[in-house]
Amino acid sequence: MKLSPKAESVYAQLNRNATKLGDLRTTAKDIKKDHQLAMELWSTGEYLPRQLAILIMDKKLLSQELIDKFDQDIQCHGEEERLQLMDWLLANQLSKDKKTIGLMETWENSPSVLQRRTFWYYQARLRWVGQTPPANSEELLAAIEERIEGEKPEVQWAMNFTAAQIGIFQPELRARCIALGKRTGLYRDEIVPRGCTPNYLPELISIQVTKLKK
Repeated sequence: MKLSPKAESVYAQLNRNATKLGDLRTTAKDIKKDHQLAMELWSTGEYLPRQLAILIMDKKLLSQELIDKFDQDIQCHGEEERLQLMDWLLANQLSKDKKTIGLMETWENSPSVLQRRTFWYYQARLRWVGQTPPANSEELLAAIEERIEGEKPEVQWAMNFTAAQIGIFQPELRARCIALGKRTGLYRDEIVPRGCTPNYLPELISIQVTKLKK
């Protein structure tokens, strides 16, 4: 897509080595909502323009067809950028509208790895501090217990994170979540940088529950 003068001007302001997330948010605040500009920036195929595009696109125009296109486009990025772009889309657009939330809730068995991961990551986000856990925790936990070991690593992480949030905030299901971690052994041998929380469920749940009690 040939960029319009407006898109060219915005694109020229982005510097991969200097532009920070805070800068993108400031730029997006100045632009406000501009779906056409977002699509032009997305068409560049570059990471920073796509991050900015996500901030200024119109969530009301996000159909399953368009999300599928984004999903395919994101495949040209490396693993870290793929996950960050999809998580950025979740946090800034998909979770902000009933229609797109409804779409995410259908992705549990999507053929798309990124969309399956988004389903589980969204479920985990619903269980963060200060939120009443939804009523589907036992159903989700049963699905995780059955399928996590056969899933792709990206989806595995999100399923594990969901199990962690269930275990942290729902004491009645905590033992099952800890037992799941012990049975699968996922992330048990992971080397975690100092100051970071491990992903191994027994340790992760224990650490976070202790923090909540302080």
